[in-house]
Amino acid sequence: MTPTAQALRRPSNPDGLKPARSMAAAPAASVMLRDVDAHLVDGLRRREASAFADLVDRHQESMLRVARCYVGSRATAEDVVQETWLAVLQGVDRFDGRSTLKTWMYRILTNRAKTTGQRERRTLLAPYMASPLDSWQQTTEDCVIAAEGVSLVSAAINELPRLQRRVITLRDVDCRSAREACDILGLSEANQRVLLHRARAKVRLWLAASL
Repeated sequence: MTPTAQALRRPSNPDGLKPARSMAAAPAASVMLRDVDAHLVDGLRRREASAFADLVDRHQESMLRVARCYVGSRATAEDVVQETWLAVLQGVDRFDGRSTLKTWMYRILTNRAKTTGQRERRTLLAPYMASPLDSWQQTTEDCVIAAEGVSLVSAAINELPRLQRRVITLRDVDCRSAREACDILGLSEANQRVLLHRARAKVRLWLAASL
């Protein structure tokens, strides 16, 4: 056998151990990822549109899916992601590299999504609760109860007569003012008030029977 053939020949490995060179592959990959982070961070700090577009292309849909786990609609999730991108651009000069760029971005995203989701639940449940939600201790159990309450409120609203459902959706889900609801539905203020009162009373009864 020629020396070249001997050099190319894979050595025998009776113990089934991996060659030592494969053990060093992971650190090399890690260094390469860090280099990619550094390139993107430098581009963002120089306010290069191409660096930002690259980041958006990579993470936009994934960030939307994460945000959607915490908030009630895709539209709200899109708002959360938009706020996150703004925070990334504003904060990139302070990024210190102790985590990956992706980890740092997703930490911003989840914090904003959690806050938005909590605010949504407070807004939706507040008209139907005996005690203000601001007085709740934010324990895991309370968050589960709040999530269940939101689901029950949504189910109750869907069972309401059409006009009551439209009024309560505008006022308590979309957070429209009484005047806006009247204009949209063509109602007098008195009729809007009566319909909203009846709708909320029915939802409270539904919650009382279900919780």
